[in-house]
Amino acid sequence: MDRAFEHVQTWEEPRWRAAESAHEQVVDEMTAKHQERRRAGESHPVEDFLFVYYRLRPGKLRRWHPGPGVALAGADPNGRGQWPYYRYDAHGSSYLDVPAYVTKRGDAVRFIHDLLAATAARPPQLSCFGLHEWAMVYRLEPGRRRHESWPLRLTEAETDAVVESLPLRCTHADAFRFYTPAARPLNSRAPVRETQIQDEQPGCVHATMDLYKWATKLGPAVPGELLLDTFALARRARTLDMRAAPYDLSALGYEPICIETAAGRAEYAAAQRRLAEQGAALRQQLLELSTQLLTWAQPQAATAGPGETPALS
Repeated sequence: MDRAFEHVQTWEEPRWRAAESAHEQVVDEMTAKHQERRRAGESHPVEDFLFVYYRLRPGKLRRWHPGPGVALAGADPNGRGQWPYYRYDAHGSSYLDVPAYVTKRGDAVRFIHDLLAATAARPPQLSCFGLHEWAMVYRLEPGRRRHESWPLRLTEAETDAVVESLPLRCTHADAFRFYTPAARPLNSRAPVRETQIQDEQPGCVHATMDLYKWATKLGPAVPGELLLDTFALARRARTLDMRAAPYDLSALGYEPICIETAAGRAEYAAAQRRLAEQGAALRQQLLELSTQLLTWAQPQAATAGPGETPALS
């Protein structure tokens, strides 16, 4: 085996084929209803959101990767060996070419690393109560709501009154950008993409949901298990998001969290805290992975000999 694999773990074909098959089976189960609705031209305001908003099709989610530092023995040179950033060697093994990956994706990896690190360093804020969804319909003209086919739980006047009676404290740029023009001045800050690293905090349900986004952006560098963990957490975050929204989704089996009441706000904050704690563990894994990618590809690339791939220690 050449020096490129000096510190790389090799998985024999039965092991990685089993991991790949298990990953595909889980994805098929998790996405079956979404794909049925898609074929039927139907949509679901909660379960389909992740595929619409993050634009990752089930087929891409189904593609299993072992992550950096793992060589797959017996991989098909005309299959996985042809995937972007993979390298197929003379010994019949395929693995992620980390220096090539970081050379091409380095700016994205650094941004994700810096955002995750800054977010993790801040204490969670648990006082937004999911009001961003309410701010998205505040004083909105009839017929312009994002989920127009679903009724509001309260009247329009009552919904507006809730927004006016509670402070808006959204810290997430992508949530804030969907505020209605009338709601934007009511928020305690104006988060935008340019200040995302300064604004994002770990209590935010959307920041927790976005861990899936960052995992997809890191692509083949993310082990399949970690990708699915972020996807599952994002689904739980979306469920909380819409249970606390002003819409009545009881017909779909979603019991509302009535954040217009003190009891509802307490329920929401408790659920938000649980999500933040689960997100903290996954955020740390993604942070360690992005650190590893940047550390491995840069210093060792400079010292590798001609034709050598730096080893992952």
